[in-house]
Amino acid sequence: MTKPDPLRPLGLALVVGVVLLQVPYGGYAIYPFKLLGTWLHESCHALAMLLTGAGFTGLEVFADGSGLAHAERAAGPLAKAVIAPAGYMGAPLAGVAMVVAVSRRWARAGLIALGVALVATALASISNQFGQVGIGATGLALLAIAALPRPRWHAGALALLAAQATTGALVDIRVLFQPTLVVDGQVVRNSDAHQMALGTFGTDATWAVWLWAAIWLAWSIAVLFWVLRRLQRAGLSGPPRAVPSARPADVRPPPR
Repeated sequence: MTKPDPLRPLGLALVVGVVLLQVPYGGYAIYPFKLLGTWLHESCHALAMLLTGAGFTGLEVFADGSGLAHAERAAGPLAKAVIAPAGYMGAPLAGVAMVVAVSRRWARAGLIALGVALVATALASISNQFGQVGIGATGLALLAIAALPRPRWHAGALALLAAQATTGALVDIRVLFQPTLVVDGQVVRNSDAHQMALGTFGTDATWAVWLWAAIWLAWSIAVLFWVLRRLQRAGLSGPPRAVPSARPADVRPPPR
């Protein structure tokens, strides 16, 4: 009997995610995964803030899928150059980690780790009420799925999360090319690309902002290409062949 390819759910999740993003109201079907993508993005900013010494006071996740991470103190130019790209470059890497977990049949452990992290940040780090409820409920849902004795459900759920982390970054990056950025229904000036442009070139001119947006877009495409190549190699190699085992009728006693 052959074992199912562990990367097959990821390929299906990528197709489903892309299709749903193109049809009317399809985004509502993957709304919880959109919130998770926002949480990943802002958590990467928060980690960069801690690593650069800027400190971290809390996260906010809003109903429109936007979010904010708040530093404890003002960051210097070098720290800004690390913090600004952390969200768009870190979220796809988190997706890669999920792909590895699915391919090595660690899906249940991955769901538990994500669920615990989501619930912990909802209780300790997220400051707005919607973010606390939405992220906390998502974490509890992942833990509930992990508690079920259904390995295929584990792989399918983590594959959907991995697909959102890799393809969702591509969808989000398009926002950086627009002249305005909307967070929690309000138009704001400073996007991550603006911060990066100011920190590296000393200007937030359109060319500088678009350059960094293009670099982050290329990074996300490269990560997605790696995921697709991994799927292709898994498909070319095919599932492991079953080794016929000896049946009781085939086992004969030695001659006396």
